[in-house]
Amino acid sequence: MSAAPKHEQYDVVVIGAGPAGLAATTATARAGLSTLLLDENAGPGGQVWRAIGATPVKNEALLGADYWSGAEIARAARDGGAEIIHRATVWSLDRNLELGVSVGGGSAFIKAKRVIIATGAQERPFPIPGWTLPGVMTAGAAQTMLKSSGLVPDGPTVLAGQGPLLWLLAAQILRLGGRIDRVLDTTPRANYLAALPHAFAFMTSLYFVKGLAMMREVRANVKVTTGVTELAAAGTDRLESVSYVTAGGRRETLPVELLLLHHGVVPNVNLAMAAGVEHRWNELQLCWTPVLDADGNSSIPGIAIAGDGAGIGGAQAALWRGRIAAERAIKALRPTAKVSDLSPQLKRAERGRAFLDILFKPAKQFRIPQGDTIVCRCEEITAKDVLDSVAIGATGPNQLKAYRRTGMGPCQGRLCGLTVTELMAEARGKSPQEIGYYRLRAPVKPIMLSELASLPKSDEATKAVVRG
Repeated sequence: MSAAPKHEQYDVVVIGAGPAGLAATTATARAGLSTLLLDENAGPGGQVWRAIGATPVKNEALLGADYWSGAEIARAARDGGAEIIHRATVWSLDRNLELGVSVGGGSAFIKAKRVIIATGAQERPFPIPGWTLPGVMTAGAAQTMLKSSGLVPDGPTVLAGQGPLLWLLAAQILRLGGRIDRVLDTTPRANYLAALPHAFAFMTSLYFVKGLAMMREVRANVKVTTGVTELAAAGTDRLESVSYVTAGGRRETLPVELLLLHHGVVPNVNLAMAAGVEHRWNELQLCWTPVLDADGNSSIPGIAIAGDGAGIGGAQAALWRGRIAAERAIKALRPTAKVSDLSPQLKRAERGRAFLDILFKPAKQFRIPQGDTIVCRCEEITAKDVLDSVAIGATGPNQLKAYRRTGMGPCQGRLCGLTVTELMAEARGKSPQEIGYYRLRAPVKPIMLSELASLPKSDEATKAVVRG
C-alpha cells in the first residue's frame, strides 16, 4: 500500500479516501477504468470513518452505526480493482491533470485523464485568546485519537463551540468512559429563530432523530451551558483554566486540563485552489467553495470535486457526490456507457442542510478576533498585527504576506486563511469575495528537498516544480 504508483498515467486519479473518494474509486474501477486512489492517511475512511479497518474500539455501539457503515464501503473500494496508495502526499495538481505525489520518501509525476478531488473538510479556525496553549486541541484531533487509538480524556475536560461533531465527540468520549466536565455551547440564540423556516425539512431528514438522541445522551451526563458569548483559555506554560461569558452576561472560570474546540467544518480547498479551480465566497457557510456544475465538474476541464470539499453536506451527501462525479468520469471516457441519474438520492441526503448551516453559523466574535489574539499560528501574527498592516496599505491576504508572512508557514493558510479574509474584509469595509484568499501554489503540502531531488531530471519535471 505504500509503494509508488505503478504507472505514469491513469484514466482516473482520486485524491482522498473518505466517503466521496471511496465511492468514486469503487465506481470507476468497476467500470473498467484504470483508477488510482491516493490518500495521506495510514488507512481508508477519511475523518468520518478514520481507522475503520484498524481501530482498537471493537464494540460497535461505542462509535455508532454511522461509523461502522464505512467498513463495507472501504472494503468495496479495496476489492474493486483500483490501485490504492496510502501515506501518499499529493502536493501538486495542474491544469494538464498532472499530479506531483510523494510516497515513501520519493516523488513522482503522474498523469490522469480525469481527476476527482475528494479531500473533504477541515475544522474551521477558532481563534480565541489562549488557543495556542498546550492543552487546547480541536475536537477533530481528539476524535482522531479516539478512533485510531481508543484514547479519551481522563482529567478535567471542557468541550466548547457548536455543531454536530461537538455533540458526537462528547457522546463517544462518554461511551468510552472518558471525562467531560462541561460543554460550552456557543450557538447564538438568534440562530434558532433564523433557522426556524427550515425546521420541517430538517425534522424529516436523516439527521433529526439521531441528532436529538445524541444531544439527550450528552445532556443526561454532562452540564451544558448554552448561549456562551465569550471564551478564553488561560495558563502560564500550558492550559490551566477556561473563562466564558454566559448569555446573561455572567463571567465564569473553570479549572481545566484539556479544552476541545469546534466551530464546524469548512471545505479543504488548498489543492483545488492551487490547481486554479475557481472558488467563490459562500455567505451561508462562511467559507470558500468551488464553482461546480450539477455533476461536480469544476472550472478546469477534467477536474471534478466531490464530498465536503465541494461544500459541506455530510457523509451521506459525500457518498452520492462521489458516485455522481465517478459516473460523469465514466461517461466522459466511455461515451457509450450507461450511467444513472443519482441527483434524487443526493437531494434526499442534503435535506435539512440549510437548517444546520443557519443554526450553527458561528458568531462574529468567534470568527473575527481582536487585539493580541493569535490569528496565524505558524508565524505568531495577532489580529492587531493584521489590522496594523491594513492601516499602512495591505489590501488583501496576498499583500499581507509581504508585511507579516501570514499563510506562509507549514499549514499554508489552513489555520488562518478564513480568519485573515474576514478580518481584512471588515477592516476595509469590503466583502470577503472582494478581499479574496491566499494565492496558493505547489507544493501545497510540506515535502522534503530529498523528495524533490528524486524526481526525474527532465525539463518538463523542472518546469512543473518551478512553475508559477
